[in-house]
Amino acid sequence: MWQIDVDKDKCTGDEECVNACPAQVLEIEDGKAEPVNADECLGCETCVEVCPEGAITVTEV
Repeated sequence: MWQIDVDKDKCTGDEECVNACPAQVLEIEDGKAEPVNADECLGCETCVEVCPEGAITVTEV
C-alpha cells in the first residue's frame, strides 16, 4: 500500500501528475492535485517525476 502526499503550498495545479498517473490516482480539486484513488496507487512514482514543483511524495506504508 502507498501513501501519496501533495504539498498544497508547492502545487500549482498544472495537471502533469494527473495526466501521467497510469492508475488515475490524482485529480485536480480546488486548483490543487488531490489523491482521490490512493488505494489504486502502483508506487511507480511517475507523478513525483513529472511534478515540476516537487510537490508530491509517495511512501510505502
